[in-house]
Amino acid sequence: MISKKGTLGINLKAALVHLVFVLSVPVCIQCFASESSFRKSSETVLHASSSSSPSSVNVLEILESSTVIDPRTGASCPALEGLCCAGSRSQVSNNPLPFFVGKKAKETNDQKALIVVASQLGDFDSAEYAELLAGIQPELERANVALRIIGIGPVEAAKRFAQFAGLPLDVMRVDPEGNLHRALQLHGGPDWDIPSFVPDTLLQWFVNYTGATEENTQQGRALVARTWLNYMAMCAGIAAPDTLGEIVRGYIGDRSAPERIRPDETVRVGDDLIAVTGVTDVKLGPIEYQSLWKNEKGYQRPAELATVRLRVMVEVLSNFKEYVPDQKHLHLRGATFIFDADGNLEFEHRDTGVLAYSKTMPRPLTFLQPYIGSKALNPLQLGDNSPQ
Repeated sequence: MISKKGTLGINLKAALVHLVFVLSVPVCIQCFASESSFRKSSETVLHASSSSSPSSVNVLEILESSTVIDPRTGASCPALEGLCCAGSRSQVSNNPLPFFVGKKAKETNDQKALIVVASQLGDFDSAEYAELLAGIQPELERANVALRIIGIGPVEAAKRFAQFAGLPLDVMRVDPEGNLHRALQLHGGPDWDIPSFVPDTLLQWFVNYTGATEENTQQGRALVARTWLNYMAMCAGIAAPDTLGEIVRGYIGDRSAPERIRPDETVRVGDDLIAVTGVTDVKLGPIEYQSLWKNEKGYQRPAELATVRLRVMVEVLSNFKEYVPDQKHLHLRGATFIFDADGNLEFEHRDTGVLAYSKTMPRPLTFLQPYIGSKALNPLQLGDNSPQ
């Protein structure tokens, strides 16, 4: 899984550029928001229909009718191929998940399917969530719960992501353009578009700035800018009611949450310009010190979760083109569903913004406690003083 001893490197210039971008875009958002002449794109492929609400969407039907890519083979396949709930309305595949065909499960018909429709692979949400899910793989198997993660990105991203998160590749599927996310009407921010007065020369500069140089049409460049506008709006808390609180929680700590990083893990940025080991030793350029909470244990210490997120940023920015070859889908958020063998929906969560992949973010897998027991409350089995 991700939490292990090791070091990571990143191009410092890229990190600083993206930091400036993160800090500056929310200001631009306010300017865009005041513009009354926003236009909505006619690209229905890239925008979820607003003619019906998510509550009216038949999740199982959409999942059953959707096609994704299996990164093991690179071939297209049904999104629910091999899962128990697929058999409720269609023929079950001859290629089931290997841990989901136990005799007991077949005889008692107690199979479940945990479907995680993830955001862009390498996004903070998908990376954090996957690390936690990797920690409960044996428990899911014993509970006859099959895991399927469907993320946005290419096959190469799925392979790298699975290795980074410690997940078996057979649980992964990819939807390169986020068509499933749009069909499910998953959240994508405030749904703003680029004002009509923005010249194409500015859009050309923007795609060069973000590295989306493959976009050679004005429409493509506008869609990239639109995606970043909506993503950064969510990062600023706009149309994302749970995001800012979760960002703050990552810095100030949380006594209701377990520890989040191993004490011997070091996260490095730019040839040791920044290095953080566990929650004790910190190096910022020539300054080295130990944190005030270095001896505290059993809860999520200040800056601990922020360090985990720094680790994800290091991985993604170091391999950005591999994770995100197409930047037009970064704003799309995810969802989690649990189905029984008859196709009944037992659990549903739709992300409300960035870093909102669970209703209970201090312990994101709490919803799995009825299925796998107490390990859902501390999947990484790190220090935890809270009574369970």
